[in-house]
Amino acid sequence: MIYGYARVSTQGQNLESQLTELKKAGAEEVYKDKASGKNLNRDGLNDLLSQLTQGDTLIVTKMDRIARNVREGIDLISQLNEKGIKLHVLNMGVFDGSPTSKLITNILLSVADWEREMLLERQRAGIEEAKKRGAYKGRAKKYTSKNASLVHALELYDNREANKMTMNKIAEVTQISRATLYRAIKEREETAN
Repeated sequence: MIYGYARVSTQGQNLESQLTELKKAGAEEVYKDKASGKNLNRDGLNDLLSQLTQGDTLIVTKMDRIARNVREGIDLISQLNEKGIKLHVLNMGVFDGSPTSKLITNILLSVADWEREMLLERQRAGIEEAKKRGAYKGRAKKYTSKNASLVHALELYDNREANKMTMNKIAEVTQISRATLYRAIKEREETAN
């Protein structure tokens, strides 16, 4: 069977052009979602994936209609191909586990890795520039010296001989991670010196 999948991000957007393209490409049944691509738990997509069986073909107009990014798309291609299901992305071609589709998948994976590295490089450059201007302070601390849970954890730590509490127990009771507690102890010692 040939299935189609159409998605738009918001309720106000229209699915008609995708539906027309999918029907024209041979989709016998089309599943739809009006939901953000970042949410992988979509009703229409989940229903569709549960229907697909070996020998079926899934058609989408573009990869970003079914996957948020190239890496997700590649994961989906692999999952479908392992089950004997073809994915036909109308603006890219058919991914069916053949040597050619594996080559295209590997190229896409390389592009995804390159894209991620470029993003990180731009991010690092932006942070360095912001630091030079004094505009970058780093991530805000979740727990400060005024946080009641952290203060309680430090008190328990200071009195651990009397209360016989281990670091694990202090972390469990106060819901402060051991790493945060160790960091606070170290900062307190550095401030005292």
